[in-house]
Amino acid sequence: MKLSLKLLAIFSLLLTVYSCGNYSDDDGMGGGDQSGNVDDCLDLGDAQLKLTIQDSYTTLPGQVSVFFKVTDIDGTPVPNLKAENFKIYEKGRNDDCFNVISASESKARISPNEQIFNNNTFLVLDLSNSVLSSSLDELKDASVSFIDNVMPDDASDSFKMGIYWFDGEDELHMLNDLTSDKTALINAINGITTDISKDPSTDLYGAVIKATDLAEKTVKDNSTDDVIAAGSVVIFTDGTDQASRYKESDALKKVDNANDNISFFSIGLGSEIDEDVLQKIGKTSSVFASNKEELEDTFNDISDKVSKLARSFYLFEYCSPKRDGSGKNQLVIQAILGNMQGAVQTEFDATGFTSGCSGE
Repeated sequence: MKLSLKLLAIFSLLLTVYSCGNYSDDDGMGGGDQSGNVDDCLDLGDAQLKLTIQDSYTTLPGQVSVFFKVTDIDGTPVPNLKAENFKIYEKGRNDDCFNVISASESKARISPNEQIFNNNTFLVLDLSNSVLSSSLDELKDASVSFIDNVMPDDASDSFKMGIYWFDGEDELHMLNDLTSDKTALINAINGITTDISKDPSTDLYGAVIKATDLAEKTVKDNSTDDVIAAGSVVIFTDGTDQASRYKESDALKKVDNANDNISFFSIGLGSEIDEDVLQKIGKTSSVFASNKEELEDTFNDISDKVSKLARSFYLFEYCSPKRDGSGKNQLVIQAILGNMQGAVQTEFDATGFTSGCSGE
């Protein structure tokens, strides 16, 4: 995927990205020593943070931009980092090791994501008979709290949420389409009544498959030359799949093979759930409430992670001192937060680079 050349400059060059980093770019969180991925000469030590590059590009006369996300090694998002939380290192053809680039001299900055980032949350609720008859009020309160925590007070097209529900039918029902209107979402939840469902069974696996398809289509449709899109699927249930319409293996395969920019969360209620299956469905994070009185707390736990995830994406920009003729150069970005650090290594082509980068 490339960001729009129009968005930044008409003379953008694609930055070639290589898969070097603290850990692999899949959802598995690797162990601490990052030296096997980031050049040994830096000797950065054990990593407690993981940086994953989403996109990268260069802009003449000499700007390098990298769009990435930051989590800890357990996958917990790390939001709200600033330029001073990052160090950048460059290595050219004449360098034995990487050199630190001054943040002030390089005009390093974190730019607002809203112009280039679109985040969509899909809240998928089990409204089978067991929920409607015993815990609907608690689910509505928990869902309203979730919406309030995830959605910004000031509506923005960069942050949207849609609400969907399932029962025993072979359909993912839409309660409210994707919107940035927090009030509309809350009103939709408050409007749920006990007679909303016509099939008391639970088609959990079908809901997982359909919700993933919906999220992937939305991410694909919203990923244009101007925008990078991401999504979060949050599935709540109080039981196991009863409809047996779809296979468990097919649902889990759908999740495992989903677009890398889609995160999956699951919330389970009560003693009839299969925690192992829900943990695989919610491969990003899963939480469980033993009773309906704990439901709001578990929803709040997930809403905190979903909110932080959307704010853990960063557009990092700096002016490189490398110039035309230097060829391909190595780049390492290191994030530092307190006593935690992590880094990712990539490469950029300085063809055409001259002085005159923004702020120089």
